[in-house]
Amino acid sequence: MTRLSSATLASLPAAVRRPGYDRSKLEPGIVHLGLGAFARAHLCEFTDDALEKDFGAWGITGASLQRPDQRDRLKPQDGLYTFLKRAPAGPELRVIGSVLDVLVAPENPQALVAKLAAPETRIVSLTVTEKGYCHDPATGRLKADHPDIVHDLANPAAPRSAIGLIVAGLAARKAAGLGPFTALCCDNLPSNGHVLAGLVRDFAALRDDKLAAWIEANGAFPSTMVDRIVPATTEADIAEVASLLGLDDAAPVIGEPFRQWAIEDVFAAGRPRWDAVGAQMVSEVAPFEFMKLRMLNGAHSSLAYLGYLAGHETVADASRDPVFAHFLQGLWGEIIPTVPAPQGVDLKIYARDLLARFQNPAIRHRTWQIAMDGSQKLPQRLLGTIRERLKAGAPIDHLALGVAAWMSYVTGTDEKGAAIDVRDPLAAEFATRAKAAGRDAAALSTALFGIGAIFGDDLPREQRFTQAVAGHLGSLFQKGAKATAAALG
Repeated sequence: MTRLSSATLASLPAAVRRPGYDRSKLEPGIVHLGLGAFARAHLCEFTDDALEKDFGAWGITGASLQRPDQRDRLKPQDGLYTFLKRAPAGPELRVIGSVLDVLVAPENPQALVAKLAAPETRIVSLTVTEKGYCHDPATGRLKADHPDIVHDLANPAAPRSAIGLIVAGLAARKAAGLGPFTALCCDNLPSNGHVLAGLVRDFAALRDDKLAAWIEANGAFPSTMVDRIVPATTEADIAEVASLLGLDDAAPVIGEPFRQWAIEDVFAAGRPRWDAVGAQMVSEVAPFEFMKLRMLNGAHSSLAYLGYLAGHETVADASRDPVFAHFLQGLWGEIIPTVPAPQGVDLKIYARDLLARFQNPAIRHRTWQIAMDGSQKLPQRLLGTIRERLKAGAPIDHLALGVAAWMSYVTGTDEKGAAIDVRDPLAAEFATRAKAAGRDAAALSTALFGIGAIFGDDLPREQRFTQAVAGHLGSLFQKGAKATAAALG
């Protein structure tokens, strides 16, 4: 079958939406680090919409920081790919045109640094996942002993971390007498722009105090809140897209119709008209981010661990199970009192809408995918809420079960004794501690509570928390996830 490309774009079926602007005139203005599925279903679609509304030099150069796969899929397609929206009423397809090129950092880091330093680059955006920031999630500070940071300090012209690349690009711009680009974090980190600014300044200070001062005075690091469910693309998805297009597409992305993007309107050198196509430009993104982090992400993680343990492959399957739907209502009942409502938002309605999104049968968001990198996610998604509930003397039964389910999951063995492919920066440490503890819930929970990067020094001393988690963990081992969740009432 013929491949999707600029040459074959005109042959698409009439029902397939295609770029509504002259792509041959599109010039680059954005470099995106970590061009994965989420960025292509969120940032790139918003940018396509903005280009249709108000055309400008805002084409995207993607950068892969580890592997050439994305470049190898997109290059033969001239950067084009299909976005398949899975709505309950049926699929909707559009071809996204905002990606102009893809670089692979390990192959030529100097070329990527040169692109960051180029005068036309005005925004550098990121979706590199929590672990890509080389930071301590508990403190938000740079881990100066992280292998990638150590490497980048020793090799400033050939960095491999996102932080090292951003600083190298800014250093080159300063040396050339250019202003800075805006560094736009689109990852699920609390106060992500402020965290990124701190990490960049920390790294820059280790290189050059004057560079750090220049970034402090001139840099722009707006915080953002992004929201859209984007499941991993499967071979079945690729085959479906090909049948609907009549063309092969090696790089389609799948997502739900819903999308949300709140952005602090602080840019160093302009931005696309994202506000004209649905993005919320705000003075402070924290209330939206905080609501989403605790209510959506906290529920997503808890449901992913419990659902996976119970044998549910997808979020839709797990959340449509009456036991887990009821668990989510109880979980949100514990979370909502800790969340100040953003202006115009009713948190109970927001929770209702979240459940409807989770239960969308057209979206096959795998529980295993959401369960990845829990050591990086738990401190932000669940543990902060637990700390507040403990301080208030409020119940934490549902929250504690989410943590216990994570503990059961990272042992690497499911309820039927099958191996779990645990993807986490601390997976080896989990395996070592789990092997020593065996199926002893008290021993295992104590061992995992000892990982300070996740739980800090305070939570392991909170007996109401540790006992609740250990109790739930024992029940998970003995009765399973569904029975344990049902017992909460």
